[in-house]
Amino acid sequence: MNKKIKNILVLNTAVLSFISFWRAGSIVLCDFASSAYYAGGIAAKAYGPAFPYFILAVMILSGFLLMTYIESSSIFTRGGVYMTVKTSMGKSMAKFSVSALVFDYLLTAPISAVSAGLYLAYLLEIIFPYLKIGWNINPRGVAVIFSLIMIAYFWRENIKGVKESSENNLRIIIFTGVVALLLLVLSVYTVTKIGFKWPEFRLEFNKESLGWTSYFSFLKPVGLIGIIMAMGHSILALSGLETLAQVYREIEDPKIKNLKKAVVFIFISALIFTGFLTFLSAVIIPYDKIISSYSENLLSGLAMELSIPYAARVVMKTLVVISALLILVGAVNTAIVGANGILNRVAEDGILPDSIRKLHPKYGTTYKIITLIAVLQAIIVILSGGDVFLLGEAYAFGVLMSLTFNLLSLIFLRFKKSMEPREWIFPLNIKSGRYEIPVGLIILFLIIFSLFLMNLLTKKIATISGITFSVVLYIIFTYSEKKQSHEIDLHDIEGEVDDEKVNIATENDILNIFKDFKKTERILVPVRNPNNLTHLKSVLETANDDNTDIIVLYIKVEKGYEYSSDYENLTNDEKDLFRKVILLAEKYGKTIHPLIIFSNDPIYIIVYTAFYGRVNKIVMGVSGRMGAEAQLEELAITWGMIKPKDFNGKIEIDIIWESRTLSYTLT
Repeated sequence: MNKKIKNILVLNTAVLSFISFWRAGSIVLCDFASSAYYAGGIAAKAYGPAFPYFILAVMILSGFLLMTYIESSSIFTRGGVYMTVKTSMGKSMAKFSVSALVFDYLLTAPISAVSAGLYLAYLLEIIFPYLKIGWNINPRGVAVIFSLIMIAYFWRENIKGVKESSENNLRIIIFTGVVALLLLVLSVYTVTKIGFKWPEFRLEFNKESLGWTSYFSFLKPVGLIGIIMAMGHSILALSGLETLAQVYREIEDPKIKNLKKAVVFIFISALIFTGFLTFLSAVIIPYDKIISSYSENLLSGLAMELSIPYAARVVMKTLVVISALLILVGAVNTAIVGANGILNRVAEDGILPDSIRKLHPKYGTTYKIITLIAVLQAIIVILSGGDVFLLGEAYAFGVLMSLTFNLLSLIFLRFKKSMEPREWIFPLNIKSGRYEIPVGLIILFLIIFSLFLMNLLTKKIATISGITFSVVLYIIFTYSEKKQSHEIDLHDIEGEVDDEKVNIATENDILNIFKDFKKTERILVPVRNPNNLTHLKSVLETANDDNTDIIVLYIKVEKGYEYSSDYENLTNDEKDLFRKVILLAEKYGKTIHPLIIFSNDPIYIIVYTAFYGRVNKIVMGVSGRMGAEAQLEELAITWGMIKPKDFNGKIEIDIIWESRTLSYTLT
């Protein structure tokens, strides 16, 4: 190792590499599409034969709601409900919205796992007789046991910090898409055999689905009131929209353009998978049979009612169950990851005590939060007794409340940040002076808000449990925030990068770091001041991620012969520097490779790294100590000391500050 390099730290984090819109869309769909397996059955039981029309309507509504996440993501690279509400309406409202969102996540895992368990149980009822197994299957009992096993499994995986791969998500969606296509084709074939008949548009609310509205004579379930009630009971089909905001930061450049593609992909897939297949189920399966036999496994029921040989129907049902297990079980993991992420975010803002974010001594994960989430989810599963309808009733509360807060916040931000440029805004706006009146957002908000209010009246369990949980969690947040006596280090940036998400590798040789870099161009970007990253921004704006490796180099100046090689021993300013570097990379969707080199000669290390790393270009910010021209002179002198006699290439140098660039070429 060169004597002037005392140690090298290589920073690796999942957010430093970016994914295509296909992969991003598959991550969201693994959560969003999970509702296809249970939403139709729950809706049918709640309000009668008209359920396929309303599930289809909710899927169409999802397209507009997905569009709102494009606008919020154009404002916040790390957005979501918490950041949007906090910026527009303050921390108090953000705490309440997060309480509802956590309730949503706590219900996502139980309803997904229970639904998967039910699909498995009903398949076993068919398979066991062929295997001469005389066990009597209790579907809900199987669902509870299966759910507890899955929650325990993903609790352990998240404690260990095993990251979900977008490649796995894509494979699941491809397999599920093939199954859905087969089911769609065979369903159309079946319709041609039995004849097409529109499902009856009849609303039949029972006492449970009417809730408290049965006590108010003016709230009769007919006309517009009936439509709002039915839509409210179908809204649980909107599972996982918040996942889109969380995955946006990992989408590759150009981010908004790729986000739009992901939204189109998600919308069309969900419309076909959830909307059309639910509709075809109602066309093919008599309503009475749906209620009596298939309300807990509607798509399996569709497979068993196809006009194909019985053996082929069993095979098709098996494929449907496999796809259900893959997607629904994946949604369990997404729920734990999402709840852990949002609680970590509020803890960073000082709303929860730092002790709850204590890292696991072996795996470096926030094991206390993960354990708390898993325990609460397991309790919900046990209390539900495997009743997917009970879980569905409660689940819609968190979905609607978080959507209501998100939409209202976006409307406020149109006025609060009216001058801030956005790459995309929700359509239907009227210009009025310096403001644009967001008519489209207001209409969408009124629709969601009306559904939310009606759900409060029609779903007793959801209203009582949801409001109680949200209020209790809000009180805990408020009490904990006031109890924090130490000073919270907050940064004026769009979010935080958790230290545990940054993995550190130690290396002794520059050549070992660069040997895996395969791209034709390499740009070295030395950084030092977290408030002077104009040069990095310039590189991220112009570099082609397909053929360029961007190496972000920080040189920690150590005097004498002693040095510290621990990331934890970096100063707060140095950690802040890397937070902002990562946030910039996320904003522009470009892959970067951060390095920390401990040395007492920064200029020498820059030139040495550029040469032995076979860098094509060095892009630097101006030094306040010596100025741009003196920087170039010192670089040239150092290059003269290092340059081998047989060197026949060139290294370009740009020093960028404000709107100026000073260039030089080392030859």
